[in-house]
Amino acid sequence: MLFKSLKLYPNQELALESFLPDLVDFGYSRQEQVFAEGDFSLRGGIVDIFPVSFELPIRIELDNEKVHSIKAFDPANGQGLWQHNIVIILPHKKSSGTRSASFREEFPLKNFLDLHPGDFVVHSQHGIGKFQGIQKIKLKGALKDHLVVEYDQGEKLYVPIDAMHLVQKYIAFAARKPKLYRLGNKEWLRVKERTRKGIQKLAWELLSLQAIRLASTGFKFSADTQWQEDFERTFPYTETPDQVKATAEVKSDMESAKPMDRLLCGDVGYGKTEVAMRAAFKAVMDNKQVAYLVPTTILAEQHYKNFTARLKNFPVNVQMLSRFKTKAQADEIVKNLHQGGVDIVIGTHRLLSADVNFKNLGLVIVDEEQRFGVKAKEQLKKLKNTIDFLVLTATPIPRTLYMSLMGAKDFSVINTSPLNRLPIKTVVVEYDTDLITQAIKRELARQGQVFFLHNRIRDLEKIKDKIARNLPDSVRMAVAHGQMPAKLLEQIMSDFISGQIDVLVSTMIIESGIDIPNANTIIVNNAQMFGLSDLHQLRGRVGRFNRAAYAYFLIPRDQSLLLEADAKKRLQAIQEHSDLGAGFNIAMEDLEIRGAGNLLGQQQHGFISAVGFDLYCRLLKEAIVNFKKAGVFDETHN
Repeated sequence: MLFKSLKLYPNQELALESFLPDLVDFGYSRQEQVFAEGDFSLRGGIVDIFPVSFELPIRIELDNEKVHSIKAFDPANGQGLWQHNIVIILPHKKSSGTRSASFREEFPLKNFLDLHPGDFVVHSQHGIGKFQGIQKIKLKGALKDHLVVEYDQGEKLYVPIDAMHLVQKYIAFAARKPKLYRLGNKEWLRVKERTRKGIQKLAWELLSLQAIRLASTGFKFSADTQWQEDFERTFPYTETPDQVKATAEVKSDMESAKPMDRLLCGDVGYGKTEVAMRAAFKAVMDNKQVAYLVPTTILAEQHYKNFTARLKNFPVNVQMLSRFKTKAQADEIVKNLHQGGVDIVIGTHRLLSADVNFKNLGLVIVDEEQRFGVKAKEQLKKLKNTIDFLVLTATPIPRTLYMSLMGAKDFSVINTSPLNRLPIKTVVVEYDTDLITQAIKRELARQGQVFFLHNRIRDLEKIKDKIARNLPDSVRMAVAHGQMPAKLLEQIMSDFISGQIDVLVSTMIIESGIDIPNANTIIVNNAQMFGLSDLHQLRGRVGRFNRAAYAYFLIPRDQSLLLEADAKKRLQAIQEHSDLGAGFNIAMEDLEIRGAGNLLGQQQHGFISAVGFDLYCRLLKEAIVNFKKAGVFDETHN
């Protein structure tokens, strides 16, 4: 039932004895009155439902077993508001479906990933078992919640909630199931000790890398100027506490003599760009040039416009280098970069071309590193010894995340959502023309705009025409894709940003960073074809404003049972992790689903499989701390 939907319309035959159980299967719960998504109630021949993705509940009036009318109503007073010609009921995400309840409650385990019954877990003292849920056990005359972990031959371990930090979900980036251990058997202790010794070599390498970084000498930027303060006051929003903290960490790095190598991890729309802008301005105040590397031409264009608007009262020369520029324009920008006439350049991988040379490069900012290929990353590495680096990401790639967790890379996190930001209502459902029409009409009725993503250029126009057939002629639609002439694509995106297009039917070119506060519905066709971090990035194109936003991920009709296992996991994960700040959880789910491959060499991969990722991280940190305590790496020069 996960990706199905129920349709309701006037004059429909509706048997309550089958319809109400369907609602329960969809995750809805019966209440005296409906107040929140997922509620329904029954009074005689009237059924009230608050469907997923609706801003108001609906009232279905039945005449015998036929739908007489469907109306939206105000839950505060029960007053009917307007008639619906068709309503599509989507599954509601249960908070207690696969999890114990006591455990788009009382003891949320958020350390990397939540636990579900049936998950493999690692107890640091007893090894790998299977989590079976929560059970109340009488202890010293009182009932206390315990995690139940099943081991080999059905043995069970009951872990008190206050000791649950000893239990973590088993993640090993391998498809095969892990071996369960026997309780009281010394084999687990031997495996753990072998792993502890094996990762000491890696700990040494990481500390060596860190020591080299600390010993390297880069440019020591000056303290903030008055202009810096003036520039930061032009930010039109109130900074979140995490933005303030991240900015301070970045500035501290820049003002030290060692080259900065910092990962800034914050969910989509959480304000990473503002931190990067302030770092760029600081660099320019010391007559250094800044290269801001982004994965798409559209994102380069948007950043360029934002930088230009924010810097209009300052003598800072900002340029953009992408295919939106003619060859003559690009040649002029490259020449000025070499001569020092350009202070900040924003661009795609074109910035890494052999003909691009800087007079005095001081800071490189990389937006969404995982979107760049191996060749681009190798080019970037060559710059890292003496130049400050700031990498921005919503879903960090496994190796970058790993290196940050281990302390080989400095790590800042923006977890605080912007003021008035709402979670994006996320729905995974089979393709349905009526659903698409309903979603678009609802968005347009509140003067909003819609993204419809179909990642195949050859039938984009056909898809646009198919959608348009069910919409009024007044709806303004356009198509956008990366093979268009640059000027035409630039014009279409400009028209969409300015509100002259209602529905944009496009490919993946909109994936990264496009910030259009008025577009708050996105519909993604063939969602099973996308990676988990891609789905998360696409969802982040909406919800940039203080109104409810919707993300519909469509799969082919009648295909839910035929989807490959990994595709199902990705779709379930994107629907489950729809809360504000879900990017880190998404990254960890992504690690688990697709595996990290040869994360840090074959031997280390084997160790991760033996004890699970979390315990592996703990043992590695322990080794690093021990080496430092022993004074092997003297950091007094820092």
